[in-house]
Amino acid sequence: MPVYGLTEELIFPPPHLSNRDGILAVGGDLSPERLLLAYSMGIFPWYSEEDPIIWWSPNPRLVLYPSDLKISRSMRPVFNQGKFIFTTDQAFREIISSCRQSPRKGQRGTWITDEMLEAYCLLHEEGFAHSLEVWEKDNIVAGLYGVSLGSCFFGESMFTRVSNGSKAGFIYLVQELEKRGYDLIDCQVYTDHLSSMGAVEVPRKKFLTQLENSLKKPTWRGKWLFG
Repeated sequence: MPVYGLTEELIFPPPHLSNRDGILAVGGDLSPERLLLAYSMGIFPWYSEEDPIIWWSPNPRLVLYPSDLKISRSMRPVFNQGKFIFTTDQAFREIISSCRQSPRKGQRGTWITDEMLEAYCLLHEEGFAHSLEVWEKDNIVAGLYGVSLGSCFFGESMFTRVSNGSKAGFIYLVQELEKRGYDLIDCQVYTDHLSSMGAVEVPRKKFLTQLENSLKKPTWRGKWLFG
């Protein structure tokens, strides 16, 4: 399959035309309009500083159905003891910046470029991108961010500075989203960490069908506040 070159026109080729690695297209921009179109089609950007913008739609796709969330025994005391405090949309720029600075095994540098950081901060200002902050006393010790459309949350990145911080934050977020009718968490590509918490790989065709159904529901836009 060829990799498509995007122009200024706000359009993507169909996701099933991605190559074997999951790359669909290169180029274009990171405007809110293009990002929202991409997510609604099951496409996301992921690239390094020296690369053009690369758009992906991998097959299979890693997803978590909120009702299938697995919470290990070791995590129960973390919640029972109230070790962490959780907030949403209180420090989006700090969260995405911390994700950017967090070292990744097997990766040199970061895929959250300056351009990506500013694009998602703008998407946050428009009410589509959200952050989850994990606090220990007065300090943010972990967090994650992603994009919300319909009843689907597209997870982008997470970080932690303490043991079980990001895991606790992810569990909290999934449980809160399930209460609000979310039925799909997009985890993009396989990791052992997410698999251990109940995420499974599904064929892209199945993911896109489920995404289409999720997008029929209204988007919870604006600043998130749980409670």
